[in-house]
Amino acid sequence: MDPLKSITAIAASGMRAQGTRIKVVAENVANADTRGTTPGADPYRRKTVSFSEMVDRPSGSSMVEVSNVGRAEGDFNMVHDPSHPAADGDGFVKVPNVNTFIEMADLREASRSYEANMNMFEAGRRMRNRVLDLLK
Repeated sequence: MDPLKSITAIAASGMRAQGTRIKVVAENVANADTRGTTPGADPYRRKTVSFSEMVDRPSGSSMVEVSNVGRAEGDFNMVHDPSHPAADGDGFVKVPNVNTFIEMADLREASRSYEANMNMFEAGRRMRNRVLDLLK
């Protein structure tokens, strides 16, 4: 594979992976207050994204891919809200295990990584165009 094509392919894989991460963070933030609807029901459980290395055999390039979109384990916090339909016998309701501060920090990191990959993609594209101009 052409080295300049390889640069854009690597950057594109990073953009795809970080785009998935941004989507998952947005889903987590959107559901930060989503509780169950029946007594004792579990609320929304935070999603997580795992990455893995993918080797492009023709070029030997290491790329990134989303290996798993999973669910964060752990206990839910409880809040006292006896009027909520999901309240247990003592008036407590399980709330999602989403911390919006952590999600916003994750969003910022994913956004910056996406932007860095986009800049690398554009740099690879510009280099390829310059090589083509030199060959004219």
